[in-house]
Amino acid sequence: MNKLSREDLFSLEKYSIERPAFRTRVLEHKAHRRVGIGPHATLYFEDALTMQYQIQEMLRIEKIFEADQIQEELDAYNPLIPDGQNLKATFMLEYPDVEQRKAALSKLLGVEKSLWLQVGDNERVYPIANEDLERETSDKTSAVHFLRFELTPEDIEGFGNGRSVKFGIDHPQYDYVTEVNADVSAALARDFQA
Repeated sequence: MNKLSREDLFSLEKYSIERPAFRTRVLEHKAHRRVGIGPHATLYFEDALTMQYQIQEMLRIEKIFEADQIQEELDAYNPLIPDGQNLKATFMLEYPDVEQRKAALSKLLGVEKSLWLQVGDNERVYPIANEDLERETSDKTSAVHFLRFELTPEDIEGFGNGRSVKFGIDHPQYDYVTEVNADVSAALARDFQA
């Protein structure tokens, strides 16, 4: 997939006009790129459109219009766009109650390493987590992790052929598996069309 450049972005003025329609389009797109695993874990799969939205929102909120600052945002978010051989996701542990979240995060050390993806009967694929920085301390994990699933040609072909796609977490404190529906599988398969 192509990375974003300044030419792909709206100016602040243009974005203020386009934002409602663009936001609606992105939210519809994201609806097919979300995978819940059990009651508290969610994968949000990123691509060029989701990252364009993130960048546009950052530029809008921070009122960024200088070329070098725009490039900094592009440099920060472009690594989250898949490159045709992988899937990239934001992994969130979502607990609405602060105390419940704090207790859960202390019990879920290493949860991001317990997460997996399986296409059909192929081998499970475990993600590479948090390449930008360590998100875990000795006493708790983070509620947000950034993941990259590197897939084999057989896995990629399986997405295209409609084989079952499962995501799971095998952690002593959190053990769930979910099979994605055809809409999600098809949306993620488009990430392999570089």
